[in-house]
Amino acid sequence: MAQNENPEKAVMQTSPPRVRDVTGTFFIGLCRATTVVMVGTLLWILGTILVGGWEHITWEFLSATPRGGMTEGGIFPAIFGTLCVTLLMVLMAMPLGVFSAIYLVEYAGPSRMARVIRAAVNNLAGVPSIVFGLFGVGFFILFVGRNIDSLAGTGLLFGQPAMLWASATLSCLVLPVVIVTTEEALNAVPQSHREAAYGLGATQWQVVSGVVLPQARAGILTGAILAVSRGAGETAPILFTGCAYFLPRLPVTHLFGVIPMVNPLDQFMELSYHIFIMATQSTNTTATRPIQYATTMVLLGLTFGLNLAAILFRSHFRRQVRRVS
Repeated sequence: MAQNENPEKAVMQTSPPRVRDVTGTFFIGLCRATTVVMVGTLLWILGTILVGGWEHITWEFLSATPRGGMTEGGIFPAIFGTLCVTLLMVLMAMPLGVFSAIYLVEYAGPSRMARVIRAAVNNLAGVPSIVFGLFGVGFFILFVGRNIDSLAGTGLLFGQPAMLWASATLSCLVLPVVIVTTEEALNAVPQSHREAAYGLGATQWQVVSGVVLPQARAGILTGAILAVSRGAGETAPILFTGCAYFLPRLPVTHLFGVIPMVNPLDQFMELSYHIFIMATQSTNTTATRPIQYATTMVLLGLTFGLNLAAILFRSHFRRQVRRVS
């Protein structure tokens, strides 16, 4: 016993509690100071945007079409285009990401193929957004679109920049986020629930669709929230794939000449691209700065609104799961 106590005393002598407390207090203070700096920087940025653009937010600015080279009128086509391309991005990315995660968690297991796919997803998450934009031009527009035009004989219809290809490019950008968050949500479902369903004679797909997915819906919607936050403010992926700076009309067509609907094969205006052009290509950036701030406020508000809707759905599904359990 005496021999066992000597090493412990030696350890206590080399690292006394007071030294450990001082070290821990230092790092806790460092973390708190870093947090304060980050939150303060965020509040300073938001305050600058709010002060600089609040007076420019009017009903005409939100509802009118642009005129006078975007220095007059409003940004409603940019708001409409941002909303449409973001929702179309979610509709493309969510099914593909969710089914990919289901395959990795429920079917592939710890196989070599699953490890290769996960490595590819992790690498895809680190690709710069401008590379996605170049990929969208080369693959979706020049390869897929042009081949569709040549096969269908439609002329230059699919093989040109359009909302469809911009949304597809953004969906590739946010796909790793959706896959990872969905995997975490599926893994959070207790294995005993799966085994109980198998014990009742359910097939694997019945277990996935009837037991696992209903309990994982809240986590899957978390992936949708992160996808909206990531994709709504991106500029580089849509820079070459369908976005236009001055387009004083909506990307809308009329089905049978009567029913209005969004035309995914048309170009569109987008808020982040509008901010980028106003800040870099304007002949007088000082004069257009209030428009930049006001457009940034609208983009933040639109992103917050989309995230809030997803958060409300997630809370609803969580309450359902609690009531069932």
